[in-house]
Amino acid sequence: MELHHTTIHGHDIAFRREGRGPLLVLIHGMAGSSATWRHVIPALARRFTVVAPDLLGHGASAKPRTDYSLGAYASSIRDLMAALGHDRGTLVGHSFGGGVAMQTVYQFPECCERLVLVGSGGLGIEVNALLRVLSLPGAGLALPIGCRPLSRALLRFALGPERFLARAAVRFLERRGRRPGPVLVEFVNSYSSLADADARRAFVQTLRSVIDRAGQRVSAHDRLYLTAEVPTLIVWGTHDPVIPVAHARDAHASMPGSRLDLFDAVGHYPHCEDPERFVRVLEGFVDATEPARVSSQRWRELLTRGRAA
Repeated sequence: MELHHTTIHGHDIAFRREGRGPLLVLIHGMAGSSATWRHVIPALARRFTVVAPDLLGHGASAKPRTDYSLGAYASSIRDLMAALGHDRGTLVGHSFGGGVAMQTVYQFPECCERLVLVGSGGLGIEVNALLRVLSLPGAGLALPIGCRPLSRALLRFALGPERFLARAAVRFLERRGRRPGPVLVEFVNSYSSLADADARRAFVQTLRSVIDRAGQRVSAHDRLYLTAEVPTLIVWGTHDPVIPVAHARDAHASMPGSRLDLFDAVGHYPHCEDPERFVRVLEGFVDATEPARVSSQRWRELLTRGRAA
C-alpha cells in the first residue's frame, strides 16, 4: 500500500488511498500511523475508496511546532477530504482517532455520513496508567530511553505482567520463524517511532491536550446526543488494556440508535487482532444504514434541544 503525499497549509501530509466507491476515512491513534490499517485496507478497498492519513505529527507526515488539539485535527481531516475531492464520507477512528472523528462530526457535520468508534478515546476518564504518567511534566525527557528500542520495563508496565510474558513467548517463537502477535507489533511500532525528537514533541503535545495525571481530560458525553442524526457503530475489544470496555457500553447507552459490537478476547486493536471480523462488521454497518445528511437548520434544532435539556 503506497504512501501518497499532499501539502495542506504548507505542511506535508502522508496518506494511503486505495479502491473506488463510497469514502471511508480511517483515522489512527496517538503515536500510530496509517500503517495500523494495513490488515483491513485491501479488503475494504474492494468496495470503498479508503483514505487513511498519517495525522500531522505522526508517521511520515510533517511534525511542525503547531496546534495538536482535537479541533485542529478535525479541521485537518476536513481539509484533507476536500483536497482529495471528497465532500462527505464515513469516519472510522481508533483510540485517539475516535476522538478526532467525533470532533469532526461536531465541527463539520455536513462532511460525515457515518461514525465508527474503535476503542475510542473521549468517552470516559479511565485510561492506561502509562499514558497518564507520560502526560506529567518532565516525562517526555524519559521517552528517548524507552524508545531505543522500547524498554522491557515500559512494555511490562504498559501491558501488565501476564501480557508481557505472553509477548516474550511470541518473540521466542519469532526467532524460530513464527510471526509476532499484532498487539506487540502495534505497540512497539508506535512507541519506537518516538525516538525521533520532532515526533516525540508532537506526541507529548497531543497527549497533554487530552490526558493528564487523572486520566482523560476531554469528554464527548455532553455532546453525544448530537449523534442521533449520524449512524454510529462502536467496536471494542473486551480485553482492552488501554481504554476499558465499560466506556463502549456507556457510550452506546448515551448515543441514540448506535450499534455496539464487542470483540471477545480482543484487546485495543480489533482491526489488527481480528481483521476479517472487523471488515464484516464495518461493511454490514454501512450496508444497513443510510448516510446522514444533516442540514444547518437541523443542527441548530439539535443544539437548541440539547441546551434546553
